[in-house]
Amino acid sequence: MAFIFMLTRNDRTVADAEVHLETVIASGVRHIGFKDVGLPEDRLRGLRDRINAAGATCYLEVVSEDQASELVSARAALRIGVDVLLGGTNADLVAPLVAGSGLRYMPFPGRIEGIPSVLHGPAGAIVASAAKLAALEGVHGLDLLAWRFRGDVEALIAGVVGVTDKPVIVAGSVDSPARIAALRAAGAWGFTIGTAALDGVFPARAPGLSAQIAAIQAAEATAGF
Repeated sequence: MAFIFMLTRNDRTVADAEVHLETVIASGVRHIGFKDVGLPEDRLRGLRDRINAAGATCYLEVVSEDQASELVSARAALRIGVDVLLGGTNADLVAPLVAGSGLRYMPFPGRIEGIPSVLHGPAGAIVASAAKLAALEGVHGLDLLAWRFRGDVEALIAGVVGVTDKPVIVAGSVDSPARIAALRAAGAWGFTIGTAALDGVFPARAPGLSAQIAAIQAAEATAGF
């Protein structure tokens, strides 16, 4: 697993997610996700159904800023029936909630604030948070907002990867081949891209989402994922 396409812009599921989803599936992407905000639950469940019908893995990423809303989001993930729950910071509460469901859970290390989410340092505290989270039963990996951190991003990724054998996904602002190469060199297991592709930011040979995805896939292959 490596490239996870997120049907999101600025940490919200986009209104026309169903249309974009067909392009994503046709492009051969087999890891696809959305946020817990932006669309009602019935439409998120419809996205899940289409993703799974295409043989793809479905992800939901939590962007809740407080404990209570994060638990609401985790329960929604269970109702929707996604395969992987990304994000959130209250792993001590969420991990027991989803235990036994078959849902894989990968929370955010560090202190997260705002929407779009920002990762606050210092780096040592983020790495320590990663080690603590990864040691919890029911945590299957980590979701690191590396380029939402103001500091040495590559060193941060390597530091987080170095404290766990569990997979580390890099999320947020992965918008160039150089960043994909950097996160791969630092040992990340995978990455998410949403806004950069939907807004045409990723360097590509032609306009449109299909060309964006092709460019990301080429960068993914070059990086060795």
